[in-house]
This record gives sequence, structure tokens and C-alpha cells, in this order.
Amino acid sequence: MSERDIFERASLPKDIHNLHIERRLWASGFTLIAGVDEVGRGPLAGPVVAAACILPPNVRFPSIKDSKVLSEKDRKKIYKSLTKHPKVIWAVSIVDHQTIDQINILRATLLAMKQAVEALPSPPDFVLIDGCDSPPLSMPHQAVIKGDSLSQSIGAASIIAKVTRDSLMEKLHLEFPQYGFDEHKGYGTKAHLRAIEEHGVLPVHRKTFGPVARKLLNNSTDQSYSLF
Repeated sequence: MSERDIFERASLPKDIHNLHIERRLWASGFTLIAGVDEVGRGPLAGPVVAAACILPPNVRFPSIKDSKVLSEKDRKKIYKSLTKHPKVIWAVSIVDHQTIDQINILRATLLAMKQAVEALPSPPDFVLIDGCDSPPLSMPHQAVIKGDSLSQSIGAASIIAKVTRDSLMEKLHLEFPQYGFDEHKGYGTKAHLRAIEEHGVLPVHRKTFGPVARKLLNNSTDQSYSLF
């Protein structure tokens, strides 16, 4: 069976567990199928986090969905079920704000995905990646647009990545409570932009992202004028 046959959406059967892609791969002889997703591409602060997750063929997690449509309580519950399950294989990779500024967010995201796959205790023989971009991998792989809602493996990775990153941002909130990281998780909300304006740019902010870069530029301009 060709990859085109495996991923042709028009012929995918209805599957309440979102395992139609995995079922075809299992039927084609692949056994360790990893789903990969990232969280944190858009925020103005903090890292980008990617997770890779291999679900066993005989285990179902019907509550898994795209992490964005789940409540925080449900995400944490599913995260615990996944990471504590003895047959679920998973790993995460965290690429910090400094690296994001150095190589740009797309490359940092692909790097995080690649590192998450390489960190899996058992190497997969096929990788499903959410989105339209794929990192360079040594094993067969395929990008799947909207994969977090089409593949349970990608959905599982989405949840693991989201809960991991949220936890990191909540720790940042304890260090910098005036910025509200526990609420917006670093995204460019009105409250976050107001905090940057009032309190300045933190070391954990992404200096190449528009609002942060503009604030730094304005500060630099203000300082230069103060000399005259």
C-alpha cells in the first residue's frame, strides 16, 4: 500500500477513536507509529515544546482530542493517563526562547519535533507529524494537516506537549507574577502586552517577535534622545 493510499482522506473510514490513519499503517506492517505535535509557536515568551507519542495498537484512549478543544482539567487527566500507562511510549523536547531568536520559530519548532522523536525510548518505524512541515527524520514520516484532530497518536502528543508547556509557564508566573503567565501562557493577549508596556521586557521574552522587538526599539530610541 502506498503512502497516498494511506493518507487519502476521501477514503478514510469513520473511526470514533481517530485511528483511521494508524489502522492503515498497522495493516501495512508498521508497528511503532509515533504522533508528533508542538505547542508554543505563537507566544511572545517562553519555549516551544514538542512531544512524540507511540500508542500501543491494542489500547484505546477515546477521550483524546486536539488539546485546544479540551479543558485544562481534562488535558491534565488525559496527560496523567498517557504518561503513566506502561505501554505508552513518549518523550518531549523543549527549545528555549534564546534558540527561537537565533534560528527563528519555524526552525526551532522543527528542531523540537526532531529531538522529541529522537528521545523516544523505542525508535518508531513511522512518524505522523501535525501540520504541513516535517523535520528531517531518518525513518518514514508524513505531515498531516489538522493531524491533531485526525490521528489519536498526534492528539496524544498534542496533549503531552500542551500540559508540559503550560506547567513551565505557570512556574514562570511564580517568578514574574505581574506578567500573568499563568493565564495567557505567554501569548500576546491585551493583558500581556499591557504588562510588557508597564514592566518592560523579560529575559524569557522572544526578542525577535514583533511587540517585544518594538518595545526594545522604543526603549533604545528613548535612551538615545535622553542624551540631548
